[in-house]
Amino acid sequence: MTRAPAIHRKGFGLKEHIEDDLAQKYHSHTLAYLLSHGNELHLGDLHIFLANKFGFCYGVERATEYAYETLQHFAGRKIYLLGEIVHNPYVNNQLRQKGVVILNGLQQKQMDYSFIRPQDVVILPAFGVTHTALNRLQQRKCEIVDTTCGSVLTVWKRVEYYAQNGFTTIIHGKYPHEETIAVCSQISKYPAAKYLVIKNATEGMSIADFIGGNISKKEILRQFTGRYTTGFNPENDLQKIGFANQTTMLGGESRQIAEIVREAFAARYGEEQTERHFRSFDTVCSATQDRQDAVRDLLAAGDLDMMMIIGGFNSSNTAQLMQIASESVSSFHIQDPGDLISKQEIRHQTFPAMKVRITDNWLPDGAVKIGITAGASTPTRKIGQVLYRLFELKNIPAHQIKRIVNAT
Repeated sequence: MTRAPAIHRKGFGLKEHIEDDLAQKYHSHTLAYLLSHGNELHLGDLHIFLANKFGFCYGVERATEYAYETLQHFAGRKIYLLGEIVHNPYVNNQLRQKGVVILNGLQQKQMDYSFIRPQDVVILPAFGVTHTALNRLQQRKCEIVDTTCGSVLTVWKRVEYYAQNGFTTIIHGKYPHEETIAVCSQISKYPAAKYLVIKNATEGMSIADFIGGNISKKEILRQFTGRYTTGFNPENDLQKIGFANQTTMLGGESRQIAEIVREAFAARYGEEQTERHFRSFDTVCSATQDRQDAVRDLLAAGDLDMMMIIGGFNSSNTAQLMQIASESVSSFHIQDPGDLISKQEIRHQTFPAMKVRITDNWLPDGAVKIGITAGASTPTRKIGQVLYRLFELKNIPAHQIKRIVNAT
């Protein structure tokens, strides 16, 4: 009996063959200069302040490197990517240009995989995939390259523990989002297990109100329609809750939700019985938390005129950075330097509406202090290009910046 190829999870030892390509496409000498000079650059009327933590995290860097190694190792083969490798259009477009065919990650459970042949290669993205999709790919006997982030795998282990021990998992996350879809699928491997996805602390209060007997089963089912397991019954399935979160959510809000639900159980059953009914494990990625903290530090340290947040419009962790910044100062979430259309016009994604629009008269005349950060899937090359564009709009030519950067 022919066995399916193994799932590749540890790279192919080809890093030295891809380093130059990665450096050319993803790195920035300008950002390296800022990091070695106090994260500041002041020329003319523009003063840039760079957050202490920004851009590519370890998991994104690993996934990108692994995808490039895959292209080397399986040269000449048809290579598919099941969903975006990360939520950044530039990174995904670079893979497309190398011939990778990107499939619809949000349709992975319903997709017909019959077109995939045994000689083909399928890359799994950093978000992970559903266990159903993985099983179907294994049945195709194709080569599978798994770039799932270690932080995501930690969440999977936690929710499987809940599922095996009779706890309904409440997930603080965005539904649908590839990561949350994959997490839910790890729970669904266990026929009796249940889950419910909530998006914020307000919805956490609804769960607490139900535990306290203040709202009905009907209201819970109405409010969370489409975000719970088939057959979910609040009266039975919210007796024991295990809490987890999508790794890119706001860490402070996740901890707030966990405490809201824990206090509801303590009020109903008594403090000594709470652990029998509620378990929690903070699964916000440390890199996500570091970037959120760095934005808060940047806002606290300087009198900024605005914040620029750079990252994919579908990037959850970038949206959280935008949320934090927008509470304190005028903030713009852009994808790349092309969104800085002119001094008069900027294309950006609004928060909380998450709509892309063009705003007029966004860049004031005279001296301007701009704080810069970027989501964990944003290459430093894109951040550097945004800086050049900002200086250009303030009439500082590129050669002046290059002279400073190249002199070090």
